[in-house]
Amino acid sequence: MRALRRAFAALLLATAVTATSATAGVANANGPGPKFAADPTSLVDTSIGNNGDGTTFPGAAVPFGTVQLSPDTQLNQYASYDYKQDTILGFSHTHLSGVGCQTMGNFRFMPTTGAVTSSDPAQYGAKFSHDNETRAPGYYGVKFDNGIQAELTATERTGQHRYTYPAGSGAENVLIETGESNGSTYAGDVHVVGNDTVEGWLQGGNFCGETGKERYRIFFSAKFDRTFSSFGTWTDGTLTPNQRDASRGSKRAGAWVTFDQAKGAQVGASVGVSYTSIDGARLNRGAEQPKSFDKARSAAHDSWRDELNRMRVAGGSTADQRTYYSALYHSLLHPSIGSDVDNRYRGFDDKVHRADSTYYQMFSLWDTYRSQNQLVDLLNPDKAADMAKSVLHIYQDGGWLPRWALGNSETNVMSGDPITPWIVDVYNRGLLDDRTSRRLFDALWKNVNEVPADQSIFRGRDGNPTYVKNGFVGYQNLPGYTYGDSRQAGSATLEYALADCALSTMAGSLGYQDKARTLGSRCDNFTKLWDPSVSSQGFSGFPVARNADGTVAGDPDPTQTSPFHEGTAWQYQWLAQQDPATLFGLMGGAGKAEQRLDKFFDMPTVLTDPAKAATDSWVHGAYDYHNNFAFNPNNEPDFHAPWMYTWTNAPWKTSAVLRAMRTLFTDSVYGMPGNDDLGATSSLLVFAMAGVFEAQPGSATYVVSAPMFEKVEIRPEHGRAIRIEAPGADASKLQYVSSVATHKGELHQSWLSHEDLLRAGTIRIGLSATPTSWGVGAAPPAMARG
Repeated sequence: MRALRRAFAALLLATAVTATSATAGVANANGPGPKFAADPTSLVDTSIGNNGDGTTFPGAAVPFGTVQLSPDTQLNQYASYDYKQDTILGFSHTHLSGVGCQTMGNFRFMPTTGAVTSSDPAQYGAKFSHDNETRAPGYYGVKFDNGIQAELTATERTGQHRYTYPAGSGAENVLIETGESNGSTYAGDVHVVGNDTVEGWLQGGNFCGETGKERYRIFFSAKFDRTFSSFGTWTDGTLTPNQRDASRGSKRAGAWVTFDQAKGAQVGASVGVSYTSIDGARLNRGAEQPKSFDKARSAAHDSWRDELNRMRVAGGSTADQRTYYSALYHSLLHPSIGSDVDNRYRGFDDKVHRADSTYYQMFSLWDTYRSQNQLVDLLNPDKAADMAKSVLHIYQDGGWLPRWALGNSETNVMSGDPITPWIVDVYNRGLLDDRTSRRLFDALWKNVNEVPADQSIFRGRDGNPTYVKNGFVGYQNLPGYTYGDSRQAGSATLEYALADCALSTMAGSLGYQDKARTLGSRCDNFTKLWDPSVSSQGFSGFPVARNADGTVAGDPDPTQTSPFHEGTAWQYQWLAQQDPATLFGLMGGAGKAEQRLDKFFDMPTVLTDPAKAATDSWVHGAYDYHNNFAFNPNNEPDFHAPWMYTWTNAPWKTSAVLRAMRTLFTDSVYGMPGNDDLGATSSLLVFAMAGVFEAQPGSATYVVSAPMFEKVEIRPEHGRAIRIEAPGADASKLQYVSSVATHKGELHQSWLSHEDLLRAGTIRIGLSATPTSWGVGAAPPAMARG
């Protein structure tokens, strides 16, 4: 039956009538009531999260592009751009949005005037004011205090620069650093080629210092629109005029090029970027070379306008719309294209291969499998399928599936088994062909049962030896990354159980019934950690980590972090959403579980003052995930917790909690409560404000809650429009679902399958200012056991 539903969904997508343009869609769908924005890019502020919490970047990129061309104000920090600083060190071509460790920031360009006397960005960096910045999706501009104006835009694989120098400033220079990035750099070369081109490469890696061993290589080819009047290169602090080549010493390698001011005040550069070779960078630059900077800027704008119109909203305040569209923008930056225009890519064996579709990389899976993956699957099913195929290439080239993949290297960062529900979600939405599905299943089956023999590159599920034998990961406090999951045995067990349960649904659909039963028997492995004797905050029974012999490992206090990864047992207890009934049975029944949720969220305060509950009762600070018992909306482990009320016969409380959570996101620089983690946090907000969310990763089902806009229109790539209408919706008020109707009539269950959502047409949601009984006793089922 599931296979038939997937086939129907695929047929629906293939035959649906697509709107001829985003503009036509606006005209046809506005109708009575609030209007959709004519250009949603005008409501995006790329500076949201440009601080130590959100760690986003303000620069130029296109959706899912290889290049993110953005200013850097600091190096070797989580975010290479910090809004509170006033000096720009240059503009680098690669960034990851919202990560919690320094990385990327490769190939930094900086315009200067006068004599070049230093390779130190602290010496040649330029002061600026935010009043002189211009930020928009696909564009960044700044006028430095010294009068130089810098403008940036991007195509998928190129960065486009335009520098305008003040009159009478002397020599016009561009400095290019290849040996020093925002993360660790190990090698690099730069070459001045002819009289208008600079090329080079570098090797980076050691993301978060988890293994210290992973590496990636990246290459560039920059062609300027004016010829050089002079040039030179540097290694570390030694500058050599008229030298064309330099290699990294202990810290830096770079080149400078100078232009004759008498021949113009403006310099442009087109920079191709590739992970395969300098030849690949040249190929990308030539293939994507725009006719002009302005045309490139216009094309980047148009790509973002079309992408943001895939899930547009109407109604609410301007601040609501700015917050929403900025979150949607941040949700669609990654994963990033990793292949050249000819589909060549560098694999995890460090060899160059050719894919039969676009190859993607930068998979922050522990973060994105809970929210961002589902948004990409919904809005961009073709790209989602290519991303899944890319993960298959990683397996075929490297021998194992990734956990947190940076370029063509495995960082082994984070814990658990995020790749499994990530892939199952793509599969259960009917987005994969049978051959790819079976190959991916084989890779997943190996991953959930075995451990890599050589763990110098891939760690895999290193807790499998005890987990497969006993049903829980045995705790070991051993040094080295090899035992990462064993050190976080509590959370790893819960993550493994969710992953196995999700994979059981894929196994059953593919006809692997024996494997489905084996995996299905692991769905409730979370029960093997449950200790009814542990008490906290007036409640008894919590998950505890266990040693291999079954004894409790360490301090069982559920308000303490270890051994749960970036969270406590209070936050992780809800990570059993594959079978809420069994989980709640351990808690004493749905009523007791509801009381526990009420404590977790401080529900009495949520219902009287939502903003106060969020600011005073919940966990705060992007890195404050240790030793707490309250809801932590800043970090992924309990992202789904607000929706757990769906199974307690009080689904209206989910809508209340989400209204409170909304207050933590604003349209200001500090408007993101935690690291965005490649769009994971932003995607959570997008779904919360739209009124649908997949609370059970891998299930391909959406729980319905009260939307925060009167109109939401979803236009999947190649698909029919889905319209959600909620008259009177207001994010500033507590509102609850009172009724839901689709083309089939009244919807009494509190959820929709992915297939049902795609063909729902218009979903009409009635709202009430007082709690309702809608959806009571009609929650999504436990995930199938195959």
